[in-house]
Amino acid sequence: MDADLLARVQPALDFVLELEKLKAVTRKNKPLGLERYENSAEHSWQIALLAASVAHLAAEPVRVERVVMMLLLHDIGEIDTGDTMVYVEGGWEERKAAEWTAVQRIAGLLGPVRAAPFLELWREFEDGVTPEARFAHAVDRAMPALQNLHNQGQSWRENGITHAQVVGRIGPPIRDGCPALWAAIEARLDQALREGWFGMA
Repeated sequence: MDADLLARVQPALDFVLELEKLKAVTRKNKPLGLERYENSAEHSWQIALLAASVAHLAAEPVRVERVVMMLLLHDIGEIDTGDTMVYVEGGWEERKAAEWTAVQRIAGLLGPVRAAPFLELWREFEDGVTPEARFAHAVDRAMPALQNLHNQGQSWRENGITHAQVVGRIGPPIRDGCPALWAAIEARLDQALREGWFGMA
């Protein structure tokens, strides 16, 4: 192979092979019908497709390709930091700083020019101020709830997460980014409460 061509493609190969490690980052939800826990790579893939499926219901018009790329990138820092459940209180600033350091390292494998748009998308997601970022946050918060609503509250029960915690933490971002998605989830959360699918306060 031409040495110059190899030098041009190698950074992308290094990057994508580093992303393999995301498959080893365990989350708190179990895939439907399986006993094992999902990994962060599965989560990112699934929410990217969820976003593409409900983009027409976003609170504001969004560029779907940008949303999908945000969602594929948003958890890559967990390769170094691990996953933290959204309901964990305290320490968020420290965790996000560590995750940003990790994202810079991982994207940096591409070299500064190729890394720059990925880093920009990661920051945009974290800042949450664009229509795309708000919609991406809505989808990211919705998917674990949808899994729990079809797994009899598996991760809520296992981790002592209450109905009030779920509604308070995921309700605002989902409602803000995709009101129709929140409407679909909210009624099911009330039913889940009646079924006893939440942890105890």
